[in-house]
Amino acid sequence: MFDIGFWEICLIAVVALLVFGPEKLPGAARTAGLWVGRARRFLGTIKQDIDKELRLQEIQEAIKKSDQTGVHDLIEETKTGLSKLNQPISQDSLFSSSSSSLSSTENKSLSTDSTSKETRS
Repeated sequence: MFDIGFWEICLIAVVALLVFGPEKLPGAARTAGLWVGRARRFLGTIKQDIDKELRLQEIQEAIKKSDQTGVHDLIEETKTGLSKLNQPISQDSLFSSSSSSLSSTENKSLSTDSTSKETRS
């Protein structure tokens, strides 16, 4: 924060010694240390609060963005499904799908009949 070197600290110590005197200097240094510590803690809590608010704001923006993306994907899927529903159905595809479903139904009934006959015997 401040660029204070060794000689600046020595100068401050000499001035403090002259102003406060040798009897009051240790008490004044202790009090100054307490005030500096309180100021640092106060600034640290303010910094943490600001960081928490920024992270919270970033998370909220990410959630909004993902919600918008999810809604956009849902709309696109719905449009695709509706366009497939609007396509005309050809009789060839209808016949092939119904015949395949019919043959699978016949296969199931035949296999069920053969299993029931085997269990009876």
